[in-house]
Amino acid sequence: MPHIAADDRYEQLEYARVGRSGLKLPRISLGLWNNFGDDRPIETQRAILRRAFDRGVTHFDLANNYGPPDGTAESNFGRILHDDFLPYRDELIISTKAGYYMWPGPYGEWGSRKYLLSSLDQSLTRMGLDYVDIFYSHRPDPETPLEETMGALATAVQSGKALYAGISNYDAAQTREAHRILGELGVPLLIHQPRYNMFDRRMEEGLLDALTETGIGSIVFSPLAQGLLTNRYLDGVPAGSRASEGRWISEDNIDDAYLERARALNAIAEARGQSLAQLALLWVLRHPQVTSALIGASSVRQLDDSLDALNGDALTADEIAAIEPYAVHGTGSRS
Repeated sequence: MPHIAADDRYEQLEYARVGRSGLKLPRISLGLWNNFGDDRPIETQRAILRRAFDRGVTHFDLANNYGPPDGTAESNFGRILHDDFLPYRDELIISTKAGYYMWPGPYGEWGSRKYLLSSLDQSLTRMGLDYVDIFYSHRPDPETPLEETMGALATAVQSGKALYAGISNYDAAQTREAHRILGELGVPLLIHQPRYNMFDRRMEEGLLDALTETGIGSIVFSPLAQGLLTNRYLDGVPAGSRASEGRWISEDNIDDAYLERARALNAIAEARGQSLAQLALLWVLRHPQVTSALIGASSVRQLDDSLDALNGDALTADEIAAIEPYAVHGTGSRS
């Protein structure tokens, strides 16, 4: 049976306008980077997606290479969408991206028109959709003219296969230029998706200013720094964690400097009656240029903890100042 959504779902979350556009997104959105491939039970995925929508999450973010294996997050999402959410399609914002390696040969990654538009067609087939709401260039291509990459995004919108165009992992100068090119093609650049968290502060090095100047919105990914900004590693590396598996982070990331800073941040969170993850989410959302924070979830409980961040009061100036000595760029990273 299709899912019957909660009647009060739009009373659960705040929504914010994406830059100078007419689109609004929930302040917290759900990303399917991890936990939605064939390595996780489909019923667990279904439970997370149902709970998210019942709590007002209308935006689900994917990419062509999400899995594992590549493409399976889109396939699994498409299956659940058609079983549970098809009556609600017009209430959903579904995004996907192309830019990283997807298939062999010279046309299977980066930013050529050939790759981007072929990938979009494949993504639509996997999800069983006629269009996505947002289509992103997932990363800039140093060897393809930006005019070609942005032209492909414009074609995606003008053909009706996407409603809006976005970019991800572009720096400030590239963002301004992408905005200019798309504007000349008559397609606004809606949104930027950068990495941003207390331990990765590159977004503050000019990108926030570029977003303000251009009127582009943003949705930040990895706001919890792959779990480093949760309470999971405050006492070491538990079995079954990402650090123990070594997939995205390893035990080497859990050093003394990290532990000192994470424990200090956790103390600030506890003084507010919140978890460290909730504090980290409010911290990235404090900027007016940040429309939404993109979270992952491996369980309904983890999802609920993140969404409950919005139940807390906004950070005060004193709290932001107290966080500053411990929100150190590069913490937990390894070159």
